[in-house]
Amino acid sequence: MAGRAVLLAGPPGTGKTAIALAVSQELGVKVPFCPMVGSEVYSSEVKKTSVLMENFRRAIGLKIKEVKEVYEGVCTELTPEETENAFGGYQKTISHVVIGLKTSKGSKQLKLDPTIYDAIMKEKISVGDVIYIESSSGAVKRVGRHDAYAHEFDLEAEEYVPMPKGDVHKKREIVQDVTLHDLDMANAKPVGGQDVLSMMDQLMKPKKTEITDKLRKEINKVVDKYIDQGVAELVPGVLFIDEVHMLDIETFTYLHRALESSFAPIVIFATNRGICTI
Repeated sequence: MAGRAVLLAGPPGTGKTAIALAVSQELGVKVPFCPMVGSEVYSSEVKKTSVLMENFRRAIGLKIKEVKEVYEGVCTELTPEETENAFGGYQKTISHVVIGLKTSKGSKQLKLDPTIYDAIMKEKISVGDVIYIESSSGAVKRVGRHDAYAHEFDLEAEEYVPMPKGDVHKKREIVQDVTLHDLDMANAKPVGGQDVLSMMDQLMKPKKTEITDKLRKEINKVVDKYIDQGVAELVPGVLFIDEVHMLDIETFTYLHRALESSFAPIVIFATNRGICTI
């Protein structure tokens, strides 16, 4: 269905947005859904076509599979060790954190950097959770709650998972869900001068960085290579453009060309007008 477009017309409150969202959810849980309004393309900082392409690439997902070395298991201990503040005062700082991980084959106690403890707090990890920590980057991911705690309550929204098998330190296939726009932003460089006045102007008035077509083409080549190698899988999502009657003939011409490319989502237009002149 990727590369197809459909127009929904009707008065406000008739369910145009709900239908577009339902289409996205029927395609899958991890399928991107990118809503936008036709008037968003008119900006003094970024070209109209660039705004459209940015939202196009927000609506195209990429499922990347990587094999990484991780520490995985059920969290049996989570103890932050505090020390005196180097700058004085009564407040203490965390020097390191001790975490215990257990699998069906064994257990291991790790001494981690305090920055990893911040990531643990963001993931809201507690004792009894099944987690894994990437050994290269220190990224922490909560998989779910150990199924030994499944009988605590009669009804709850927690996801329970079994205890991991094998050793604590192992190689694990990790699936990451990103969009093409995420890859664009990760590889884009800010535009501006290197002098002090230019840097101060960027700090006081941050402007939107426009991603070039050359950069997008280079990223598309890398994505094609990953898809051919079986490392990545393309997940076309849904781009929902409301108030489509606000677009002009230039943007419609660009949309027609973009829909013919190999990287194209399902586009759903919506308007509350009848027949109108573009």
